[in-house]
Amino acid sequence: QMQLKESGGGSVQPGGSLTLSCTATGGSFSDYALGWFRQAPGMGRKFVAAIGQSVGATWYTDSVKGRFTISRDNAKSTVYLQMNGLKFEDAAVYYCGSRAPGTGLTYADSYRNWGQGTQVTVSS
Repeated sequence: QMQLKESGGGSVQPGGSLTLSCTATGGSFSDYALGWFRQAPGMGRKFVAAIGQSVGATWYTDSVKGRFTISRDNAKSTVYLQMNGLKFEDAAVYYCGSRAPGTGLTYADSYRNWGQGTQVTVSS
């Protein structure tokens, strides 16, 4: 059973940058498509970005296109989320999950093996 652990969150000012990491232990990391979701207080878990098993296939929610970049390093069993130009509305707990084959890309229910999350705070 693969387990995922997120890291790299923190507090930044608007316009700042952070890089989140999600590292897997157990399982076969390269067999899975992976996604980043975020959850603000009182809200559901929302899709941010996803990356396929093959390097190069990526998807983003419209609000982060051009600012966030998802990537993966299968040798390190790690998926990254580079976040630039952070805005107040990006503040949330960020989670990574592995996507079950053949399921909807942007639906949280399609993902499993969620980590504990990492907090991103954007404040001036």
